[in-house]
Amino acid sequence: NFGVDLPFCCFLRFDDLKEGDVVRHDGKRSDGYLEHIFKHAAKELFGMDVKEITYKALKNKDFQEVTLEKDGETVLRFAAAYGFRNIQNMVLKMKKGKFLYHFVEVLACPGGCLNGKGQAQTEDGKPDRALLAQMEEVYAAIPVRLPETNLHVQKMYQDWLEGMDSKKVQETLHTTYSAVNHTTSSLDIKW
Repeated sequence: NFGVDLPFCCFLRFDDLKEGDVVRHDGKRSDGYLEHIFKHAAKELFGMDVKEITYKALKNKDFQEVTLEKDGETVLRFAAAYGFRNIQNMVLKMKKGKFLYHFVEVLACPGGCLNGKGQAQTEDGKPDRALLAQMEEVYAAIPVRLPETNLHVQKMYQDWLEGMDSKKVQETLHTTYSAVNHTTSSLDIKW
């Protein structure tokens, strides 16, 4: 079982935010929450305060790994898989039981969301690297605020989830995983 209580911030009202109130999650880019979840899990599960995360590129720059070691043993193994090729490889390894990660951040666009097709491109349809670098710089300048310090999140935990350690928190935000017996079906996807 790997259950981590993650801040519930997707359903907040933002109508009372002012322009200067814009904050971001921990991490270098807007792609996702891998860094925040990794640091949170390290602290909650192992009592370790991680300040900096080091990504290790594996087969390519769009498949990277982050690990946490304690007493010479790897206790957390996270991955970031960007682009369909990496996602397909990940699914194949999972089917074979050879994908041993606790958490995987998956994004369809190679290079992550800021590099996606919805972003500005040069006239020949390729990503505008200068604009991408500028967007990353602007994003990095936004102040970081941990979701659990957000007053809206705290109020939601208190009012709707009945406290931080309530039964409702366990039922709503936690899950458990167990092995599934694989049955052959015509709906199986062949990559």
